[in-house]
Amino acid sequence: MSSSDFGRYGRRTVLSFLLYGVAGCALANAPERSSRPIGKPSDAAKQAMPGADRFVDAANLGGKVSYVVADARTGQVLESRSPLLGQPPASVTKAMTALYALSTLGAGHRYRTRLVATGPISGGVLQGDLVLVGGGDPTLSTDDLFELAGRLKIAGIREIRGKLKVYGGALPSIEEIDGTQPVQVGYNPGMSGLNLNFNRVYLEWKRANGGYNVTMDARSEKIRPNVGFVRAQVADRGAPIFTYSNSATRENWTVARKALGKGGGRWLPVRRPAIYAGDVLQTVARSHGINLPFPEATNALPQGTTVAEHLSPDLRKICRDMLKFSTNVTAEVVGLSASKAGSLAASGRVMAGWAEDRYGARKASFVDHSGLGDRTKMSAQEMVKALTAPGAQQLLQPILKTIAVRDSENKVIQNSPIQIVAKTGTLNFVSGLAGYIRTPDGRDLAFAIFAADLPRRRALSKAEREAPRGARSWNGRAKKLQQQLIRRWSVVHEA
Repeated sequence: MSSSDFGRYGRRTVLSFLLYGVAGCALANAPERSSRPIGKPSDAAKQAMPGADRFVDAANLGGKVSYVVADARTGQVLESRSPLLGQPPASVTKAMTALYALSTLGAGHRYRTRLVATGPISGGVLQGDLVLVGGGDPTLSTDDLFELAGRLKIAGIREIRGKLKVYGGALPSIEEIDGTQPVQVGYNPGMSGLNLNFNRVYLEWKRANGGYNVTMDARSEKIRPNVGFVRAQVADRGAPIFTYSNSATRENWTVARKALGKGGGRWLPVRRPAIYAGDVLQTVARSHGINLPFPEATNALPQGTTVAEHLSPDLRKICRDMLKFSTNVTAEVVGLSASKAGSLAASGRVMAGWAEDRYGARKASFVDHSGLGDRTKMSAQEMVKALTAPGAQQLLQPILKTIAVRDSENKVIQNSPIQIVAKTGTLNFVSGLAGYIRTPDGRDLAFAIFAADLPRRRALSKAEREAPRGARSWNGRAKKLQQQLIRRWSVVHEA
């Protein structure tokens, strides 16, 4: 840094730029942090800050960029760009879904999964059917089913004379969240009132005897039982890499031999999760010495005796984990649970009506609760109104994920005086971020940043959508822009 820089801006102003990580735009090759603590930026520092439009232009994202930043306490808008423009928020939608579900169902809501016996138990034999009854739990895992099977043994059941049935009717059965996604992506599975392992199955392949050994399992933290309901075969072709079909008793995948290499694995989506859960229950029950037949689906809620049950964590924890790990199935399940609608599209409309009534979000429209569908639209202003509404900050801020502050080289600024909690959202050529900023002097700001190049996204074929050319670079520039805007706001809009 030259002495003329100090002369032009003043020493305190320049050090303010360095501390808050914005000097990269204002002063060439300046470091991102000061090596010594300093006071908050002067008015001169604020006035010398680069304008937000400069950052947007430099990002070169194409499409459209919109944002709003406001005082989180009063809701007063401090800065905006295209605030009323409806944009796909991607997974930022999950923040709205969390507000909706927590407000509608309550933070203490839990989901119950039961094993119901439809007949008497005598001498270790159930004279009737055993029914796995889902209550919608989006977090149910293989480990949970293993424990349920153990409780079945404690209840004195060693075998059944009837059928093993599965009931997923607590929620609508949906084969996939968004029909525009590639068939193989694990984040776009089916769902029902009975879900397991976020409705994914693990495909693993290894070279053997001039070919491949292929397995499908329902792995969890403790065990990895094989799955018979979902099967995969290697096909002698180059493309497509994956194909999917189903029958009354199976889901079938093929994978192209030329794509397999020496070995590997990946999660694949499950389209009929209730049967999948019953298949895994059959396997883990065997390890407890209980033999069960292959499961059958039932549309009738069974009448009988509950012999074992599993309770989910409370909804607050479920939503916190959903926001942290951005699990699509969780978002869809809690949204459907809150709306009690008969389809995903209808449930999205119910949530949109709730957002309009609660926050005045008249233009918001939701095709799902996860943000996977790019036809969901919301404006930055509507998002910020929700974030600053009475009670919303207290409900949402504690469960949002902490976002690291990064410098212009994408390096984390250690011990940054700026604190961010927010929800990210990413689709190919769509990026969003919304949440709260605490400035170094303790002022809380609420913000939403949406960017989308929809013409470029919609020009992609379905097969291209898993990893299209240019998407990673575009997303990196969008995230850099988000960081630049946040660093700017933390200086300019300090109290």
